[in-house]
Amino acid sequence: MPVRRFSWRTGQRHRPGLEFLVSTGRQHGFESLAERRLLLALDFAGGAAEVLSQPFRLRFARVDGADSHTPDFLALTPGAAWLLDVRPASRVEKEDEVRFAAAARAAAAVGWRYAVVTGWHRQVMTVVDALSARRRPMTDRLGLQHQIVEVLGRQPRQFGDLVEQTQVPAVARAHVVHLLWHRRLAVDLRQPFGDATWVYPVGGF
Repeated sequence: MPVRRFSWRTGQRHRPGLEFLVSTGRQHGFESLAERRLLLALDFAGGAAEVLSQPFRLRFARVDGADSHTPDFLALTPGAAWLLDVRPASRVEKEDEVRFAAAARAAAAVGWRYAVVTGWHRQVMTVVDALSARRRPMTDRLGLQHQIVEVLGRQPRQFGDLVEQTQVPAVARAHVVHLLWHRRLAVDLRQPFGDATWVYPVGGF
């Protein structure tokens, strides 16, 4: 359970909510849109066994007195546990730097990794958000996913051309997006997503 409850009220400046992750099969709390974007990125990366929102409150001493900090997330991923804070770069103050340093020391003491997420490359989260529309399980009664992989072969193709080579292009579009979300195909996340987007093979089934 989060050490601090998520609250909703009229007129508040931040945007809390719940985000469903396919990786864990349940909803996770966030306190801002920046935190929601990180949850989406963790889900896209795949392999997260668990993501805990506001996992603990860290109390520590500093030269001018006592202080405390609640990290935003603890993500358990293959081979590593990540303690994560989210703060846009333009909003990181001196007080935040001290708290982040304390969190990094605490994480290192127990063998975790630590990072502060301050932003994303342009277009990255726009593309990830678009791909997330097809992240849930899909039935493939027409066998389109196998067709897509066969058409792509070992050479990249533009998204529009790829789906046109299948038996039902309109339906194939949804399946390509689904395969991209699950990283069975790949795109450059830094580029706008559309028919001209290059889709790359990453291996078979």
